[in-house]
Amino acid sequence: MEDLPVGHFDVFNGDADGICALQQLRLAQPRAAALVTGVKRDIALLARVPAQAGDTVTVLDVSLDRNRVALLALLERGVEVDYFDHHFAGGPLPVHARLRMTIDTAPGTCTSLLADRHLRGRHRAWAVVGAFGDNLAGPATALARELKLGGAEVEALRELGEAINYNAYGDSEEDLLLPPARLYERLRPHADPLAFIAADPLAGELSRRQREDLACADAHAVALPPAGAWQLPDAAWARRVMGSYANALARREPQRAHAVLREAASGEDVVSVRAPHTAPRGAEVLCRAFGGSGRAAAAGIDRLPRGRREAFLDAFARAFDTLH
Repeated sequence: MEDLPVGHFDVFNGDADGICALQQLRLAQPRAAALVTGVKRDIALLARVPAQAGDTVTVLDVSLDRNRVALLALLERGVEVDYFDHHFAGGPLPVHARLRMTIDTAPGTCTSLLADRHLRGRHRAWAVVGAFGDNLAGPATALARELKLGGAEVEALRELGEAINYNAYGDSEEDLLLPPARLYERLRPHADPLAFIAADPLAGELSRRQREDLACADAHAVALPPAGAWQLPDAAWARRVMGSYANALARREPQRAHAVLREAASGEDVVSVRAPHTAPRGAEVLCRAFGGSGRAAAAGIDRLPRGRREAFLDAFARAFDTLH
């Protein structure tokens, strides 16, 4: 978190969706803010916000289910909160005079698309980047068509979104090429993502590193029963690429569900699940049963005890059996 003497906090997931949603909002509504973020799976963020009465907080792309207690505590302290998200919310949405919520858990949306809707398309190109990063190629392409972008421009936005998303995965920020808050600062001056790509070599460097790590995943992933499940080793490249690899598998076989398990030094597994593109549902229900979270099309488990691996794989097979 930035150490800034301001009364506003921007709290956001460090992946492409969270960063691009924030980019849209701050291009439209600039304001000084302390940034609270982290790696992709670091989503219990509101407990870190030291806001007091009269302060304001904007929350983007982090699960209400994981942050409900901290959110209610902020509201009781007199903090005003704007909350945008598309993940499982964990029950009835809170109602409070100081809380404004934009929550939509439909499989075909993401927080960048919610920000685009809120802003009526004022910075739509960044919504395209965020949607591509969140593996929503259909909605991203549809928005790009509204902008009348050429094929090469759309491909450039797709690569940028996937690269920003790739940068968010790791056990800690030391695994990443650039911490998410610093990545956002690099993007922030650019109203046009194509201008960022042209001006900053970071976009190309992220894409190059992603291609290298995906090649490692293809070379070293071990197939598990049932079909669609894969295991990666505990290595820095695997920590960085597992989300991108799960998305790549989903694009290669859109009719199949996919699970990528990565061994961790703790003796547990980290898991990424993708529902079939052709039937994007069930991922969050499966992962919640094992202590995870997410959304209908894509979800994960931060700590799956090794002794529960077989139970998870059995549940994965049952959950998506009729969809294979």
